[in-house]
Amino acid sequence: MSGRVVHFEIPYDDRERASAFYREVFGWKVDHMAEFDYTGVTTGPMSEDGSTTAEPGYINGGMAKRGDVPGGGSVVTIDVEDIDATLSRIEGLGGSTVMGRTDVGGMGFTAYFRDCEGNVVGLWQNA
Repeated sequence: MSGRVVHFEIPYDDRERASAFYREVFGWKVDHMAEFDYTGVTTGPMSEDGSTTAEPGYINGGMAKRGDVPGGGSVVTIDVEDIDATLSRIEGLGGSTVMGRTDVGGMGFTAYFRDCEGNVVGLWQNA
């Protein structure tokens, strides 16, 4: 289990407005993925094949409709080896599952939990 923050999600009310904002302010590459109704965000240079970040020290993320991001606010996502085992540990330590293990187009699995302080955080498990 890496326990590293590997992704972020920012909710929006207006996809085009939010995309333009982050593109203009930070120079992020913003691509809408219609098949997922999700907007991918690239915050730095990628490898030649586009599969990984080209430099250490930054993460990429995404944007989605406000109601589609659990918790209603921005979310960080943490890499884990086993989402189900992690959710069990979380619940044993006073957290709760917001959305259980969900397949993400064959790439991996995601889940969301509420920590002991009420914050919603995402989990990621590679396929």
